[in-house]
Amino acid sequence: MLALLRTFSWQDLRHHPWRSAAAVAAVMLGVALAFAVHVINASALDEFSQAVRAVNGQPDLEVRPMQGTLGEDLFAQVATHPDVARANPVLEATAMASPAVHTSPATAPTALRLLGADALLLPAMAPALMPRPWEGAARDALFAPATVYLNPAALQALGMPLEGAQPRPTLQLQTGLQTLTVQVAGTVSAPGAPLAVMDIGAAQDLLGRVGQLTRIDLQLQPGTDRSAFRQALQALPGWPAQATLAEPGDAAQRVSNLSRAYRVNLTVLALVALFTGAFLVFSVLALSVAQRGPQFALLAVLGATPRQRLALVLAESALLGVAGSLAGLALGTALASAALQLLGGDLGGGYFAGVQPRLQWSLSAALLYGSLGVAAAVAGGWWPARAAQALPPAQTLKGLGSASGRAGRGWVGMVLIAASAGLAALPPIFGIPLAAYVAIGLLLVGGIALLPWGVAWLLQRLQPLAARHPLSLLALERARRMRGTAAIAVGGVVASLSLAVALTVMVASFRGSVIQWLDAVLPSPLYVRSTLQAAGGDAALLPPGFAEAVARLPGVDKVSPLRTSPLQLSAARPALTVLSRPLGADPAQVLPLTGPALAVPAGQIGVYVSEAVVDLYGVRPGQTWPELSKAFMPVAPDHQAQAATFFIAGVWRDYVRQTGAITLDSAAYQRLTGDTRISDLALWPAEGVDMAALQSRIRSAAQQASAATPTGTSDSGAANSNVDGNPPLIEFVSAQSIRERSLQIFDRSFAVTYWLQAVAIGIGLFGVAASFSAQVLARRKEFGLLAHLGLTRRQILAVVAGEGAAWTGIGAIAGVLLGLAVSVVLVHVVNPQSFHWTMEMNIPAPRLWALCAAVVVSGTVTAWLAGRAAAGRDAVMAVKEDW
Repeated sequence: MLALLRTFSWQDLRHHPWRSAAAVAAVMLGVALAFAVHVINASALDEFSQAVRAVNGQPDLEVRPMQGTLGEDLFAQVATHPDVARANPVLEATAMASPAVHTSPATAPTALRLLGADALLLPAMAPALMPRPWEGAARDALFAPATVYLNPAALQALGMPLEGAQPRPTLQLQTGLQTLTVQVAGTVSAPGAPLAVMDIGAAQDLLGRVGQLTRIDLQLQPGTDRSAFRQALQALPGWPAQATLAEPGDAAQRVSNLSRAYRVNLTVLALVALFTGAFLVFSVLALSVAQRGPQFALLAVLGATPRQRLALVLAESALLGVAGSLAGLALGTALASAALQLLGGDLGGGYFAGVQPRLQWSLSAALLYGSLGVAAAVAGGWWPARAAQALPPAQTLKGLGSASGRAGRGWVGMVLIAASAGLAALPPIFGIPLAAYVAIGLLLVGGIALLPWGVAWLLQRLQPLAARHPLSLLALERARRMRGTAAIAVGGVVASLSLAVALTVMVASFRGSVIQWLDAVLPSPLYVRSTLQAAGGDAALLPPGFAEAVARLPGVDKVSPLRTSPLQLSAARPALTVLSRPLGADPAQVLPLTGPALAVPAGQIGVYVSEAVVDLYGVRPGQTWPELSKAFMPVAPDHQAQAATFFIAGVWRDYVRQTGAITLDSAAYQRLTGDTRISDLALWPAEGVDMAALQSRIRSAAQQASAATPTGTSDSGAANSNVDGNPPLIEFVSAQSIRERSLQIFDRSFAVTYWLQAVAIGIGLFGVAASFSAQVLARRKEFGLLAHLGLTRRQILAVVAGEGAAWTGIGAIAGVLLGLAVSVVLVHVVNPQSFHWTMEMNIPAPRLWALCAAVVVSGTVTAWLAGRAAAGRDAVMAVKEDW
């Protein structure tokens, strides 16, 4: 019997390869997308971790400031501590680098990380950073001023030889409005993004930051208790309040935590295809079981038990799942490899920009995602397997078909929906909205479970309307008696359309909220910024006095400076962003606040935090924030300095920085830090001014500010002249171009959701076509009887098409209602718990109407096409078979 069952399944797969291929393709697609996202992220995170370990070396602890820099006096205290074996001072900066002599016109400026360290300690603490001078270099080249050593990524980006050349190549480093000239004397082996290493003293002189450090790497004496050592350091008399102690692996962990919500959401989106693929497996096997009804009945007569028939169909679904999973893993690996080569490790969220990882294939992950594919296929084959199990042999052999479907009990769906509502109210787990994802799944299953009950209620209301039209009454009566089977048939449409509707509403709501937010945060028509935005950090800052100089120019009505800087309050979390700008008397005029601003008590400084800060740090409006006060304490020990008291005066919406942002008035920021540099300058030109002439005057002001800014060894001629082939120091960006660029990035980021919507709808419609084909094939005798009673072929096809229109119409209505419910969870639960920002619901009615119309038309056409084959002469002959 087992051999007969295996032969039976193999013959069906062999004679209907297109049907099996469709199910395999659906499973393959879902597995491939989910596995590719996992491989890309794992590879990027592994490469990033290796680069961090190579650049940071192997210290036991790192002393870092919450913001700004540390003083060398702290280094002297820490280095002489008896528990410290080695202490390496480090100064980091960013710059845009380009060859001083352009050997190739294609060489573009490269964002370069500049790192100064004690070269004598690097072999023991960070071997990958140890400079290796080229042949012929002087003995003291390690300590020479304005001399750098580049890693392979920097050499390749700048088009320089790996083994050196004569004369030694030189670089121009542009930071702020300054251009610094350095000589390349050798290489370092550190992997990762472009990097330049030089002696700590030379770096301080070059950048004009004598006595400043960005971190201190510590190696402790063997057997030192780290916890006790931390307490001892923090108890030192000169220990600054804003100094923190971090573990070497904290940086990689912060990036992993930052990208976790993004990659989990990408994985869930990828599994949407797998979820809808289960319905395609269901449709394919339902069609197969309907076509093989007589064969199943014959197997039953020959001794196949109902359990064996159930196992047979489940085995077929598992076989489809295995084939689809294997193909999906291969396709996912190929997609991940191509994405890593073409796009690097950036998943689209900017978390791994600049990282070029190698493919990291994991057997355990492949087994996990392959198992998901098999499980989805088996779940899709469960209902057809039950149908084969419950198939009545005698009636089927006579061609009477299966029993009428029954409407399900509505209480099951109601319980699932109620459970979904309860889960949606739960907080995130480990920062991931796991309960909300389960709630969405229960909501979909509960809605589909309610479908037969809702269909029965609707048909009962429609029966009086169809009583006067025989064909309509015929279609209605059959639908009422087979409502359970038909409801299952349109379940694929309901599932796929609800997901498409939910994604459409979510994306439209997000896009609409982003547009409103851009209007609020871009009040001026023109913005001035450094051309070094790609380098970031101090390199992109404009010098002190630049905003005041521009404000005094003729043709300028008003300017508003903006300064952004990182703030590391916790070593376990990514850095916050501090934004200082003039807030005026009413901060609601310049910030998109979520509620009214509170009055700031006298003697305190008002700050406005983003929604992410509220979620991540647990602060609320009306509270003070002592941890923030520590971050703004003077770095040098000064017992007379008083800590600033920060009062949280409001919460504002920020769609850029999911790690959190803090806004305070620029005057307070400059008073606390003494730093008057700015990042951007919002500018309101006077009415009727010549924009070309105004921009020329602003460029001249930038050149004058560049010449007036003190530095170590700058090439002033290059800084002051933009005529001799040097790049411009500043750029002008209109608010309209920023809006357009932002929306282009948004649409590109969500392009995959539109593609997944099309895939889901296509799978759902294929399921409808397969389900209608299965039902029509089982109704050949019914059509033959109708033909004998006098109905023409056109009338029979009209009945079938009417049923298709009715069922897909009901499925469209149910799908839209269910999709709107899912979108509420996505917009108000999943999005805030994942990215810590809220948005307003925006329902794009025209797009939803178009989706529904496409589904109804497609369902009607597929039903009509399925009925053509069964309503011809074969139907009449099928009736004669019983004579």
